[in-house]
Amino acid sequence: MDTETDWVYRVFEPHGSEGWRPYGSDPERWQGVITASDSTEGARHAIGRIVGDLMTEWERTGLHHAMHVRVFLWHDEAGDMEQADFIVEVRPRSDLDAA
Repeated sequence: MDTETDWVYRVFEPHGSEGWRPYGSDPERWQGVITASDSTEGARHAIGRIVGDLMTEWERTGLHHAMHVRVFLWHDEAGDMEQADFIVEVRPRSDLDAA
């Protein structure tokens, strides 16, 4: 039987030579906790919800082709970026330039 856990997430954007900084003009909006099963599938569910929210926001604002972010996911509580349990990088589609 799966148990549930809190998956803590933070979204970051590239910031040149300084590395990564919290994403957006309202970074609090792109950090939080999602409760899902304590398994790889639960982590995938949490990441899917976060990326889905990002894509919806980008579509709404017309920025969906230019965004580049990393979603960091920790089991139970946030830590350093290097300690994240999962990291998903969302990059702009490069094939749009050829169209």
